[in-house]
Amino acid sequence: MGEGILIIRFEVPFNIWCNQCGEHIAKGVRFNAEKKQVGSYHSTKVLAFTMRHHCGCKITIQTDPKNAEYLVTDGARRKIETYDADDAQTIELPDANERAAVSADPLASLERKTIQAQQAAEGRAQLTVLAQQSEQRHRDGYSLNKQLREALRQSKKADAKVDAKRKALGLADHVKLLPESKADAQAAQLVLFQHSSSKFQQKHQDKRNKIMTESIFGGEGGVEAGGGSSAAAAAAAAKSTGPSPGRRRNAAAAAPTAASAKAQLQQRVIACKKRKQLQRA
Repeated sequence: MGEGILIIRFEVPFNIWCNQCGEHIAKGVRFNAEKKQVGSYHSTKVLAFTMRHHCGCKITIQTDPKNAEYLVTDGARRKIETYDADDAQTIELPDANERAAVSADPLASLERKTIQAQQAAEGRAQLTVLAQQSEQRHRDGYSLNKQLREALRQSKKADAKVDAKRKALGLADHVKLLPESKADAQAAQLVLFQHSSSKFQQKHQDKRNKIMTESIFGGEGGVEAGGGSSAAAAAAAAKSTGPSPGRRRNAAAAAPTAASAKAQLQQRVIACKKRKQLQRA
């Protein structure tokens, strides 16, 4: 305070680059800065604002009352940004030298005034066209109101249809359905959904049911499954006639085969029961 230094909150007036770390400091970034008078321009004070970047670099920005501008005097450099007035759709004002040259040359001043008069006439014509268009558009308030209300009714009907469809699908109120599109329909057609009525699962279930219902004993299973009187008659006829010697040899040879088949069936039944228990668990 004794040296006239104040700590203030300073906002960077333009984009700058730090000289030490090379980091870009955007316009509007705020720093705690030391405010100090370093000179004067006529009766206007020239102030310097010294701040410290996070890399440790001291940056000093000074006022320029002569050109109504700020100058970066130490620790950073200003980012040069150029633009075209036509692209920015703005009017580029002449600088001091150009104004002095125009005021000193009567012909240049007359030419400038002529150009300005032409531009003003073109601007007035454009404004007249815009005013006519606006008047035609807003002349009939009833028709505009009718169109707006019709559009609102159509929008409400569409929302009601979407809401009814959402309720039919059993979705929550906060779920919003998007409008249908051809791309979504094509993508849905490419998806294959497997359900319980498919042929593969039906065959698999029939096979499981057959294994679970048939008996593990071959002869008795045939009778229990509904072999009926024909099987009983065949057994009675075999007992009455008696087997021939050849048949006895074939039966003796087939005995091990029947035993192995019986063992396989028992194993399959046990495996099916274990699989069902695992599925229930």
